[in-house]
Amino acid sequence: MSNAPLMPMATAVWLVENTTLTFKQIANFCKLHEVEIQGIADGEVAKGIMAYNPIISGQLTREEIELSSKDENRSLEIKNTDIQISSSDKKIKKYIPLSKRQDKPDSALWLMRQHSQLKDSQIAKLVGITKNSVTSIRNKSHWNYNSLNPKDPVAMSLFSQKDLIEALEKAERRIKREKKEKDKAKKTREVSNNE
Repeated sequence: MSNAPLMPMATAVWLVENTTLTFKQIANFCKLHEVEIQGIADGEVAKGIMAYNPIISGQLTREEIELSSKDENRSLEIKNTDIQISSSDKKIKKYIPLSKRQDKPDSALWLMRQHSQLKDSQIAKLVGITKNSVTSIRNKSHWNYNSLNPKDPVAMSLFSQKDLIEALEKAERRIKREKKEKDKAKKTREVSNNE
């Protein structure tokens, strides 16, 4: 699926609606089957999918489409497959509106229930609250605990899925390291007991 455009089905919908390219050309470019493209054109496939313009995303140029429109044997060439998702690696503190700040404890509760391997400090860093608040939620001593309602923080845009995955990977590494240390200590005790 390398060299496929971003959102192939939505891109195919746009190409069907806005160009005179053949179904085969669109299918080859979007890495879809020709029958799917025929179905898009007939309105049987991709119902409700918003068309995605590959020119705006920099994956195609108007000239490329025109050249392929004139020659039905010519394949479309994707212009840019390295689409930049984030502008920099620097973490920028994002402003959280007051209306969403009340969702932070709910998000912390959701993370505790869904990803129990995360430490309180990791949850606090992800959600943007103090470690003491996270600990009080975990101990059910938070001042508003009975009103908390677990909510997915990624869906609420408190942080990205990438941030969550990185935190989970870090937690997994920590758990493996602790297990190794525990096993090593156990073997050391067994050896000293046998002597």
